[in-house]
Amino acid sequence: MIELPVRDPCDLCVAARDEPWKIIEEGEHTLTVINPRQFEVGQCCVITRRHVATLLDLSDHECSAVMASAKRVAEALVRTYQPLGILTFQNNGVYSGQETPHFHFHVVPRQKGSDWGIGPPQLATFDGAGRERGAAHEPGDDTQRMARVRVSVEQLVETVKRIRSHLPA
Repeated sequence: MIELPVRDPCDLCVAARDEPWKIIEEGEHTLTVINPRQFEVGQCCVITRRHVATLLDLSDHECSAVMASAKRVAEALVRTYQPLGILTFQNNGVYSGQETPHFHFHVVPRQKGSDWGIGPPQLATFDGAGRERGAAHEPGDDTQRMARVRVSVEQLVETVKRIRSHLPA
């Protein structure tokens, strides 16, 4: 059984309901939202409207909608930031690094100078973090890095506007 993180209330459900400024694009089954932690400028997530925890819980329609939304926002990110690459990833369960019990698919424009290597930021230093393989993700003392990736609401709102303005027609 996949062990899920516990967050009550679910921060993604709260954002979808109470923080509409975070929404980049809406679809029938998905919302694309800005990630409040900007490990890379423009980092966003495609989430399901329906509260489900993992990929294994998605309907076929939701799976298709997630990928279509991810492609659309990736195209917008390329137009907005001219990144060197686009990283996409999704975690299922605490042992994969999932921190929120709501399905979300990361879409990240990668730029030169990133300090989190290849892969999801919370797992990029997994081998060097003194944790045994397969251990649950524990962020530990990541205070400096987490302070760097937190940006103001005003900056996030501006980022959302920039990405929205580059969505394909």
